[in-house]
Amino acid sequence: LDEALRRIISTLTNKNEDLQNFLETVDNTLTGLQDESWKVMSELEAELELLRSTLEEKGAELRAAIKEEQQRKEAELQNQLSEGKFALLSCEELLEFANQTLTITNEEEFLKVTKKRSKTQNQRHEVTMAPAFRLSTRLAASENMSQFTVDFSVERAELQRLHFLPVPRAPEVDASSCVARDNTITVAWRPAGEDAPDGNSGSGRVGCYEVEYRKTNRDNALRTAGEACWEKIQDIRETQVTITGEGRDLKFDSQFIVIRVRARNKTAAGEFSEPVVMETRAFNFSFDAASAHPELKVQSDTVTWEPQGVKGHDPRLKGKDPKPSSRSATPSPNKTAGSRAARFAGESYTVLGDQEMNGSCHYWELRPLADWKSFSVGVAYRASLGRFDQLGKSSGSWCLHGSQWLQTTLSAKHNNRAKALEWPLPQRIGIYCDYDNGDLLFIDVDRLRLLHSFRTKFTHPLVPAFTVWCGGISITTGLQVPSFMGNFLSTNRSLNPSSTCDVS
Repeated sequence: LDEALRRIISTLTNKNEDLQNFLETVDNTLTGLQDESWKVMSELEAELELLRSTLEEKGAELRAAIKEEQQRKEAELQNQLSEGKFALLSCEELLEFANQTLTITNEEEFLKVTKKRSKTQNQRHEVTMAPAFRLSTRLAASENMSQFTVDFSVERAELQRLHFLPVPRAPEVDASSCVARDNTITVAWRPAGEDAPDGNSGSGRVGCYEVEYRKTNRDNALRTAGEACWEKIQDIRETQVTITGEGRDLKFDSQFIVIRVRARNKTAAGEFSEPVVMETRAFNFSFDAASAHPELKVQSDTVTWEPQGVKGHDPRLKGKDPKPSSRSATPSPNKTAGSRAARFAGESYTVLGDQEMNGSCHYWELRPLADWKSFSVGVAYRASLGRFDQLGKSSGSWCLHGSQWLQTTLSAKHNNRAKALEWPLPQRIGIYCDYDNGDLLFIDVDRLRLLHSFRTKFTHPLVPAFTVWCGGISITTGLQVPSFMGNFLSTNRSLNPSSTCDVS
């Protein structure tokens, strides 16, 4: 009966989560529907207003052209009318003179009148030079305005057929072209049918695409309570996109990432594609604060050295600062009444990672913080380090050591032996560990330089290990093994074919 009740409770719990997720989805959908309908209505009004403005602007342009032509023709016709009236008056005067002259029967009188007329000032050759003879009887302008006639029958028919743009269909994510590499994810998809962005085809039905992704630890697209919401990438003009993090890399702090795509035209977004689940393998760990030396302060992805009491606590710092420390009476936040039982003590300023490596390949990076003096980074068997042990001084720890104390040095350490490295101190160190093949490599990531490599056979689970004295360090985890590691591995294995590597 207890077992049956447990099964019922488990089923009810799962059903409760499903219902909560369903109600949350319905609520989000309702809110989205209201926002989308308001947006579509606003865009429709904007389109109609633009159409009205365009028609009014074009109408004003056509009216102005008609009026301009009318005024030009009216001016020309008025000018011809004035000239014609003047010519008619002149012609009537000449005609009256001619008629009067013809009525004279006396030849002597006729010659006298014509001679007098010919001597009148400014009347020479008046018969042949009269405006009536110079005036053209052809109209300078016609009444025809047919060249300004417009026909909007085609546009009117188009407006009558006007309807909403079709909603784009869901694209299809091309899973074979989706790649997770170098801490980025490239997603590719195919448009549905003839749908394509304006730049890729002539249909113009799709203006852009939207991609949403969500990290999860489940291998399906269903969301459970407490998981992250969808993150969006909008206004994508191509049929692929590369997803990166806020900086340069995407932190792979989950086992899977779910991706979906939808198309959007000018005003409407289509349905999302079927979600695709991609596996995102990466080594994701944090500092194990419980293992930290009492004078190391662990905060998220950083570790800083905070000496307890005066700076003279460390014999190497005595006499270096004449000013008394303001924290001389304030113990470190990490110092508690149980500090005597701390995992590390003395000058072993060490902290371990909280995840073990017992197979496969792993990669993470380290950056020294400002004012650091000494640090070590590497791997170790957890049980091989005693409370007062330092990295690289036992057979179960391997590390890269950097120092700016007294002189600048970079060296590789293992089994209490060190090898000096002729290379400037890197600002970004990549650590690669292939447990199965026994490879441990340290890389100057900024210069893509192999600093040092160990080749051995690991026999127990490993943990990342760090030592910090003065200043601090920060780590970046959740990173994939970079593609450039392939070149370093092939070179390293050709130069070090043996199963072990000693440091001298």
